[in-house]
Amino acid sequence: MRLRSKKWAVPFIDEHPDLIIKDQRAKQLKGNWSLVFGNNHPLYLEIGSGKGQFILDNAIKYPENNFIGLELQPTAVAIAGKKAFKQDPQLANLKLILGDGGDVSDYFADNEISKIFLNHSDPWPKAKHEKRRLTAENFLKSYSKILLPNGALELKTDNLGLFEYSLSSFKKFGLSWPEEQISYDLHHELKKNPVNIETEYEKKFAEMNQPEYWIRVNF
Repeated sequence: MRLRSKKWAVPFIDEHPDLIIKDQRAKQLKGNWSLVFGNNHPLYLEIGSGKGQFILDNAIKYPENNFIGLELQPTAVAIAGKKAFKQDPQLANLKLILGDGGDVSDYFADNEISKIFLNHSDPWPKAKHEKRRLTAENFLKSYSKILLPNGALELKTDNLGLFEYSLSSFKKFGLSWPEEQISYDLHHELKKNPVNIETEYEKKFAEMNQPEYWIRVNF
């Protein structure tokens, strides 16, 4: 969803370069994110992090891991950054990238990421837009490069069409998963993902009794 521009967004981004990292600088940090965080803790990436509540909640709950939210919209990144700064100005295990997730290997080296999150991604329902779906083969190839061996990808969506397309795409790519790592109604099967952290969309759809589709696949 395209957000309305906020006049304060770009100045906020410029004022917080340690938290919000712009595209070109992020590319220069490829392979050196451990230096950015100052440790070798596992690195988790959310692609399309939006206004950032999910990745922020993860960073707060799991201080032993490092988290990066990648988002294209400046206003969304600024809102996420403002939330993080308000929550904890010294939060050391969260960074935000203002950049394009078209090829994440632009930002990360081989085997640099432990887990990737895709939450409520744009379904791009028209057939001619298939390659824009974040679970299309071209994206899976870039994920497989940056993930550690047996690294995981978690997908959550309220869009059944995207979910079923993703399952097919995963299978064609040679991926498989056990029954306990997939749900067509996660909120009624939380035993499959007991540490589930809700996204902003997820909370809204749960109130409407909209099923949340979820899967974790290991590469």
